Amino acid sequence: MLSIDPKNIPTAKLHGYLLGAVAPRPIAFASTLDEEGNPNLSPFSFFNVFGANPPIMIFSPARSVRSNTTKHTLDNVELTKEVVINIVNYDIVQQMSLSSTMYPKGVNEFEKSGLTMLSSDVVKPFV
Repeated sequence: MLSIDPKNIPTAKLHGYLLGAVAPRPIAFASTLDEEGNPNLSPFSFFNVFGANPPIMIFSPARSVRSNTTKHTLDNVELTKEVVINIVNYDIVQQMSLSSTMYPKGVNEFEKSGLTMLSSDVVKPFV
């Protein structure tokens, strides 16, 4: 049996072990708007459903392994307190991959990936 001490392994290698531990793994598409209304779309593999009453979906916009900076998604959620979660299916895997590129703030990943942005039909938060 493999035993891993997270303190003694590079983050990138630990990330790979964690991703391989849960399979198949759902991928969330998190879409947000920044303070100026610019859209952001990003896939998250650290995602799951944690409850139905109240409805709780959790995704983890962890810091970038390369630069230790926060992602635009997290910045936007902290500013606006809103996020829309969708599920990536096989038909849009290529678009998901295109949206995962590290674009500068303000770049529209919907346009870059060829996906169509729609308004959310949920207008009130559950909490």
